Formats: sequence, C-alpha cells, structure tokens
Amino acid sequence: MSEGTPPRPTPESLPQEPLARLLAVMAWLRDPHHGCPWDLEQTFLTIAPYTIEEAYEVADAIERNDLKALKEELGDLLLQVVYHAQMASEADAFTFADVAGAIADKMVDRHPHVFGDTRIDTADAQTVSWEARKATERAAKAEQAGTLDGVARALPALLRAEKLQKRAARVGFDWKKTGPVIDKIEEELRELRAELAADAIDQDRLNDELGDVLFAVANLGRHCKVGPEAALRATNDKFERRFRYIEHRLAEVGRKPADATLEEMEALWQEAKTAAK
Repeated sequence: MSEGTPPRPTPESLPQEPLARLLAVMAWLRDPHHGCPWDLEQTFLTIAPYTIEEAYEVADAIERNDLKALKEELGDLLLQVVYHAQMASEADAFTFADVAGAIADKMVDRHPHVFGDTRIDTADAQTVSWEARKATERAAKAEQAGTLDGVARALPALLRAEKLQKRAARVGFDWKKTGPVIDKIEEELRELRAELAADAIDQDRLNDELGDVLFAVANLGRHCKVGPEAALRATNDKFERRFRYIEHRLAEVGRKPADATLEEMEALWQEAKTAAK
C-alpha cells in the first residue's frame, strides 16, 4: 500500500446505521484504490437502464403482492439512487443528502394542506392542486417553458403518450367525450388498412400509421380513466396464462404447440377462457 492510500475496508469498519452503511458501501465500490473495476467503469448513462429495470421489478413485486420480494426490490432501487448520487458527488454536482433534502422540501411545498393552513378535503382536489403547483414550477424554469416540456423521453411509449395527452389537455387541446376519440381510432385504423393494402408497402409509413393507432388507443384509455400501460400489462399477463394453459394441455398428450394446428390451439384458448371464469 503506497503512502496516502486509504486502507482496504472491512465489514467491521463500515457504519452500522443502515443508510450510512449503504452510502459507505457505494463510496468504497467507486473508490479508485480499492473499488470494484466494474463499478469504476460505470457512468450515468450505463447505469440508467438498470435504474429503469429495478423500478419495473418493484412494480412487479407489488402486482404479485409479494412483500418479501418488494423489500428486496426496493433495496435494489434504492441502490440505484445511491449509485447516481455517488457519481454526482464525485463530479461535485450534488450529494445523496441534496437529493433527499430536495424531495423532502418538494413534498412539503406540494402538500400545504398537511404542512400549512390550506384546506383540501378530497383526493381529486389534491390532484388539481398538485398539478397546478407542478405547472408553476415548470413555468419558472426557462428551459421548460413549453406545455410538453419535461415529459421524459425514456418513459415507456404508452405511458409517455398518456402524459403528453394530459399536458395538452390542460390547455384545452382535448375532446370532451369519448365518442370523437373512438372515431379517431377508427380513422387511424382505416389509414392503417389502406397502407397494408398498398401494392408496395412503405415500412416507414406503416410504422407511422400503427403508431397513430396506438396513440389514439392510449387517448381512449385516458378518457376512460384506464391507464393504457397498466391495462396492457394486465392483458399481457392474461395472454401468458392462457398460452401456458395451451402448453399444459398439449403436454398432457405428449405434444408441443409447434406440433398443433392453429385450430387446435384456438380451441384450447377458448377452453382456457372458459376455465378462467
């Protein structure tokens, strides 16, 4: 060990208070002398996909009502926050304490009915107040002057579509009833059919038309107060259950889906639907 190099950490040398311990672990993982080579190579960009993945795993544990898994997944997500904060601290940008302090201040500011004298009696009224305060905050930022500014591009596409539509609706760019929304879906489907019927299919135009259909469907979900992302996740789960039923029923007679006809699998699909009722 050269002069000035800090001694290698041991489990016993780490703080015992859980959060302080986690911060210390992360700092040592990024230590230029004794840190992990993989961790030392990481940047905000390389870690970001893991952050997104961990957030989805938290949501998955919640949907499965698996509290044991939720505890673990929340730890993994917290590690991501600590990771980004550590890299920011190394760049003299901000620290974990800055992150925690800022979000605490934001929560106090956005809940004047809890931390002040304002009266808000319903969840709907709180949503209106919350959105109004967020709009004021965005207006105060010169780089986020536009109605749609600040909607993260990294969001899942359906969720981002919903958020973009909500922003536009705040300034009146929205239908008041579901009828015109359904008409729009039908219009977009007609355009998609026309593109599919063309003698030479233009893949770029096809992508564009299908995107328009999905965007319109997301808008219908918003008007029906059904989150399109959550609705599609539920349908994905339903599809998985029914297809696994098909696999199970075929396996009972020594067959696989690849050995069955579409008609046979469709019959089993309908059987799965009946069995689920």
